Amino acid sequence: MSDALLRIRDLRKQFPVKGGIFRRTVANVDAVAGVDLDIARGETLGLVGESGCGKTTMGRLICRLLEPTSGTIEFEGRDVTHLSGKDLKRFHQDVQIIFQDPYSSLDPRTPVGNSISEGLRIHGIGDREERRARVHEMLELVGLRPRHADRYPHEFSGGQRQRIGIARALILRPKLVVADEPVSALDVSVQAQVLNLLRDIQSELHLTLLFIAHNLAVVEHISDRVAVMYLGRVVEVTDRDTLYRSPAHPYTEALLSAIPIPDPDRPRNRIRLEGEIPSPLDPPPGCRFHPRCPIARAGLCDVEDPAVMEVPGSPDHLAACHLRAGPRAEAVTRS
Repeated sequence: MSDALLRIRDLRKQFPVKGGIFRRTVANVDAVAGVDLDIARGETLGLVGESGCGKTTMGRLICRLLEPTSGTIEFEGRDVTHLSGKDLKRFHQDVQIIFQDPYSSLDPRTPVGNSISEGLRIHGIGDREERRARVHEMLELVGLRPRHADRYPHEFSGGQRQRIGIARALILRPKLVVADEPVSALDVSVQAQVLNLLRDIQSELHLTLLFIAHNLAVVEHISDRVAVMYLGRVVEVTDRDTLYRSPAHPYTEALLSAIPIPDPDRPRNRIRLEGEIPSPLDPPPGCRFHPRCPIARAGLCDVEDPAVMEVPGSPDHLAACHLRAGPRAEAVTRS
């Protein structure tokens, strides 16, 4: 992707597992296991998958809230993988995060105006009056009133607290915002309001957005492209319409078949995956999805680890499946 704002190559993050009396490292969990991903300037990329697949870890790695084990993260053509000190501080002006829980991410003892302006103080932007004016501007942008700046988090509803979290992420005028399941803790009616708010703000401020979620119906509403993760790896990436119309990876098909349909009389073909999700402590050989895959082939899927390759006849549609992507997929189709 030539106009990529963010470019990730072979990104990995391992977490040690401690055991024994002396709490020594006995194993490592591959939370993110070799991810390649590009995010274009101005787009919204949805990142979806089951709980525990590595979505949140990916978001925190991109924001440099976690240190990668290996791989590279490039932002605007610059390697930011190992930034520290003042360079990392400057990077955080351009990349911000909206956390999942709007209550625990706010200090209950601090007025929300102070929480929103904290980034301005840290980076030495403006004097006290200028910062207060910027806070009022942000509160109005997210649908709140300037007078709300003097109130405390417990005085707001869940939807209002998430709007405050959005204002705090936007106060530094970032170029990329990582939204980590920003509506999963909200009522359905409030979810729609926050999603519409994010979409309007992105258009107005020309933001690039990484939207992390497990709800594919929500992702369809807001995303331009969608990346699907399974057990630490991206298994499919394409534009929203292609993914929802003709998914290539069997895991994506199963996720889409689980989306609730509001019409009880409408027939549906629910794909029920057999077996349990493999442990990230001991992932299966070959394709990580093969123990649950309804089309897996013995001697192939359980032996060879598939690379993310182009789906035949579908430009810019990538999938990690021996039978659906790459040269072998064409051979399978013809046979």
